[in-house]
Amino acid sequence: MVPLLLVLLLALVLFGAGFALKILWWVALIVLVVWLLGFVMRSTNAGGGRGRWYRW
Repeated sequence: MVPLLLVLLLALVLFGAGFALKILWWVALIVLVVWLLGFVMRSTNAGGGRGRWYRW
C-alpha cells in the first residue's frame, strides 16, 4: 500500500510541476510580446530621435 501511495504522490508532483512550467512558458511568451510591441511602437522624442519606452 505504501509503494502505491508513493507512486501516486510522485505522479501528482510531476503533473503539478509540468503544469507550472507550462504556465511559466506562457507568461514568458506574453512578456516577450509586450516587450517587442513596446520596442516597435515607441514614441519619438523632441529631438526627432527614438525615445526609450522603459525607465531603466
